[in-house]
Amino acid sequence: MDRFYIITNNEKDPGLEFTEKLVAYLKSRGGTCPVWQAQRREDGSWHYTDPEKIPADTQCIIVLGGDGTLLQAARDVVHRGIPLLGINLGTLGFLAEVNKSSVYTSLDRLFSDDFEVEERMMLSGTVYREEQVLGRGIALNDIVLGRNGHLRVIRFKNYVNNVFLNSYDADGIILSTPTGSTGYSMSAGGPVVSPGASLTIMTPVAPHTMNTRSIVFPPEDILTVEIGEGRHRSVEEALASFDGDAEIPMRTGDRIVISKASVRTRILKLNHLSFVEVLRQKMRNS
Repeated sequence: MDRFYIITNNEKDPGLEFTEKLVAYLKSRGGTCPVWQAQRREDGSWHYTDPEKIPADTQCIIVLGGDGTLLQAARDVVHRGIPLLGINLGTLGFLAEVNKSSVYTSLDRLFSDDFEVEERMMLSGTVYREEQVLGRGIALNDIVLGRNGHLRVIRFKNYVNNVFLNSYDADGIILSTPTGSTGYSMSAGGPVVSPGASLTIMTPVAPHTMNTRSIVFPPEDILTVEIGEGRHRSVEEALASFDGDAEIPMRTGDRIVISKASVRTRILKLNHLSFVEVLRQKMRNS
């Protein structure tokens, strides 16, 4: 492997000083490595990285920043099918496994083709107002529904394969992939799942009931969450958030339909550590 594409985060690498060192090293080994500086834009088919700018012969996309930067890149470039390698410029992450101290030995392993590729399930969500599509998106970590505006709970009505499951008042609901199970879902009391699994986790955020727990669904199930009425039949405002970034406004009566995405993120794995070993290290360092 010697044809790379670098996506870098200027906020994590001011002045792109580390990025330039990385480019110089890759070129010294005979590699090619165009650089794209991730920048947020509000409209269009991509938010941070233009997938059409990635050369057709690219073998690996190196993402400099952290787990958040890698999540942004994954949503934009997943349809290209190119594996991603995350290099963490901050604290230890679950997705960006390489840090500054191990970066050059890790790059050497890429040139030697000493790596594995993991495929990660993603979620697809489409927001409807009656039969009108308000927006859609994909997520590697999670799709989160929460309030928009005043600090009060929202009534959520949940369906599985168009069959009513339950309803409750809560601050929000997290629909998570196995990859996202170690993120917000875990903080809200959800289970930790090996990222190689294929399933969807529904976890309420601060539910106002004593008997509400996370529920795990098989990948073929289609989940629908409808925003219910507020007190005195008032209209509630909510947001559907994809990987904590892209947002679609919702209100009472709107619904989001969530299913397993048709695409999967490909992650390069270099350290040969099992998920259990990574989890143990993460928990020890937290």
